[in-house]
Amino acid sequence: MDWSREDLPHFQKNFYREHASVNKMSDNDVKQWREENSICVIGKDIPKPICAFDQTGFPEYIMSEIRHANFQNPTPIQSQGWPMAMSGRDVIGIAKTGSGKTLAFILPSIVHINAQPLLRKGDGPIVLVVAPTRELAVQIEGETQKFAYSSKIKHTCVYGGVPRREQARALQQGVEICICTPGRLLDFLESGTTNLNRVTYLVIDEADRLLDMGFEPQLKAIFSQVRPDRQVLMWSATWPKEVRQLASEFMSSDTIQVSVGSWDTKANHDVCQVIEVMTPYDKNPRLQKVLRTLMTGDSKKSKILIFTATKRGCNEISRNLVREGYPVTGMHGDKEQLDRDRALEAFKSGKCPIMVATDVASRGIHVDDITHVINFDFPLNIEDYVHRIGRTGRVGKKGTAISFFTKDDSKRAGRLIEVLVEAQQPVPKELKDMEHSGGGYGGYGGGYGGPRRYSQSAYDLRESRNGGGSANGGYKGYDRDNRDDRDDRDRHKSRY
Repeated sequence: MDWSREDLPHFQKNFYREHASVNKMSDNDVKQWREENSICVIGKDIPKPICAFDQTGFPEYIMSEIRHANFQNPTPIQSQGWPMAMSGRDVIGIAKTGSGKTLAFILPSIVHINAQPLLRKGDGPIVLVVAPTRELAVQIEGETQKFAYSSKIKHTCVYGGVPRREQARALQQGVEICICTPGRLLDFLESGTTNLNRVTYLVIDEADRLLDMGFEPQLKAIFSQVRPDRQVLMWSATWPKEVRQLASEFMSSDTIQVSVGSWDTKANHDVCQVIEVMTPYDKNPRLQKVLRTLMTGDSKKSKILIFTATKRGCNEISRNLVREGYPVTGMHGDKEQLDRDRALEAFKSGKCPIMVATDVASRGIHVDDITHVINFDFPLNIEDYVHRIGRTGRVGKKGTAISFFTKDDSKRAGRLIEVLVEAQQPVPKELKDMEHSGGGYGGYGGGYGGPRRYSQSAYDLRESRNGGGSANGGYKGYDRDNRDDRDDRDRHKSRY
C-alpha cells in the first residue's frame, strides 16, 4: 500500500479520562505503588496507574461484564496497562503468564471499536490481534467472547490446520475483531477475502515468540497493509534482548513501555522449580516413579502436563503411559485440530489428568488448575522453559515444575541457574558443576543411577537408584512443532 496517496479518514484513539481519585495521587504515591508491584515504566508522560475498576473510565457496558465475572481488583499489568492503552499511544507490555495481559488489550479495543463508524459492506476488521499459534489465538477469542457480545461486536479467529470456508465466510460478512495467526491471515489477504484498510488498533501478542519463530517477514507484510497512524500494542511474557531491536521498527517514537518485574527473562515465583540432573537413560524410569507418587494417595487429584521435544517422543511416552494404565491424552502439531481440541478438553475437564505435549502447549494453553509441569526434554532456550513452567502456578495458585536435565542441555546451564537464583530456588550442585565444566554430569561421576532430590516440592522425591531402563530413542532431534503456522510462514517467505 502506498499510504501517501490514500485519503485516510480521521479516527479517534485517545479515550482515557483520569479519575479524580487517580489525579490526587502524588508522584511519591505513584512511585511507591509501582515499587510495591514491581512495575517498571519507560517513556514520557505515562499515565498514573488505576487501583480499582471504578477508576478505569470504562463505559457501563464493560463494567457490567466485569462485575458479572466477579473480578475483585485489576492485576498490576492491567492497572498500569489500561490507562496506557486507552491513551491511544503505542504500548509495549510485559508480564508473566496468567497475569491478565489478554484483558489488558481486549477491553480497550472494545471501547476503541464503539467509537468508530460502523462497518460497511466490504470493510475489514477494526481490531487485529496477531498470535503465534492457533491455541493462543483460540484462547484470546474465548476471552473476547465474554466481553464483546454485550456491544454486539462481531469477531472471528482465523488460523491454519482447519478448513478455510467458515473463516472466510465470517470475514466476508464483516467482523470488528479478527484474531489470527500470520500465515492464514496473509492467505485471506491475497485472495481478497478481507483487507486491513480499517484496522486502527493492532495487537501483537507473544511478540517475542512470533519473531523467534521466524515470522518477521509476515509481520512486515501485515504492517504494510495497515494504515501508518494505527495504534500498536505488543504484549508478551518475556522480552529478550535478541528481539528488542527487531520489534522496535514496528513501533512509533512515542512508544511507552510497562513491565511487571525485570526486563530480563524470569520465572513465575509461584512455581517451585525442581531440577534433576541425570543421564538420558534415566528419564523414562524416573518419569514412571514421579507419576506413581503424584497419582496416588493425597496427590491423586494432580493435573500434570509433560513436555517433550518431538512429536515422536510425545507419541511414544503417551503409548507407554497408557500401557501402564494412566489416563493420558496427547497434543502435537501433527494432530488434526479436532483431535487437539478434544485432547485439550479432556485435560481441562480432568477426564485425562495427564497430558503429554510438545511446545505447541507452552503458550496459550489456559488451564488454571495444572498442579505439575514435567520437562521430560529440556527446551532449547530459557524463554521456552519459562513459558512451559508458567502453565502451572497461575492466577495466584502454587505449582511445581520438574525438569530432567542432561549433558545435552549443558549449554543452557548458566541461564537456567540465573532463572533459579532470581526466583530464589535451590540450585543443584550437579548443575553448577555442569556450568563450570562446560558439560558432563559433574558430581554424578558418569554413574547411571537415579537422580537425587534437589529441592523441596509438593511431594516427596526420595533418593533412588533406577538402574537401566529403556533408551530415550529418537529424542535428539528438536522439532519446533508449529507445523501448520510454519508452513503458512514458508509459503509467504519468498513474497515478503
